[in-house]
Amino acid sequence: MNVLIVEDEEIISKRIERFVREILGSKLISLTVKNNLEEAIYFIESTKINLLLLDLNLNNKSGFEVLNRFLSESFQTIIISAYEHNAITAFEYGVIDFIPKPFNKERLEKAFYRLFKRENFAEPTLKYLMIKKRGVVNPVQLNDILFLKGAGVYTELHLKNGHRELHSKSLENISLILPETYERIHKSYIVSKNNVLKLVIHPGGKYEILLTDNSRVPLGRSKYNYIKQKWFSELNK
Repeated sequence: MNVLIVEDEEIISKRIERFVREILGSKLISLTVKNNLEEAIYFIESTKINLLLLDLNLNNKSGFEVLNRFLSESFQTIIISAYEHNAITAFEYGVIDFIPKPFNKERLEKAFYRLFKRENFAEPTLKYLMIKKRGVVNPVQLNDILFLKGAGVYTELHLKNGHRELHSKSLENISLILPETYERIHKSYIVSKNNVLKLVIHPGGKYEILLTDNSRVPLGRSKYNYIKQKWFSELNK
């Protein structure tokens, strides 16, 4: 894992670095520390990273500038900040976690544990996903998305208006930041319960989910019992 720490206070950045090295161990490929916004932006533009640990106040400049520019990229972001009032806004951008200062190693371990276990622990405040097209980053409202489909290392967002957008994050990584109404119903598909009409059962153990626009997406056999119990036990009452 290639990690970038962006923190302007040296004592805190060294503490984060020590914790990250202890937590990741052999999983850590590279770790870089930047103490200002300009150097961080240049580094992200020129170097492949997997995880960004970001402070929101960098020498009186806002870390949200980094989120605005790069959250459509494939890496994940964890905020470490004393400004807890910014937590809701940060989650709206789709960050993995918000760790308030002061913090300890156990709190950082919790974020990494969830990351590696692929648990969905997103806050319900996420409102949109950021799409980068021809160098311009634009938001796509979650409410406008019908379903998400894996496309290699990317994710296709299938919109209710029939359009498609390509997101730089993989389906697996996007699943980490989506609200709890979203489920990975198949290795290649994620759907929100809010877009579901009913379960369709075919002979031979084939299953599909009928969506609100009358289109259908496959439901994996391994997910059938779980999804039937969680969603359709209520819908069929």
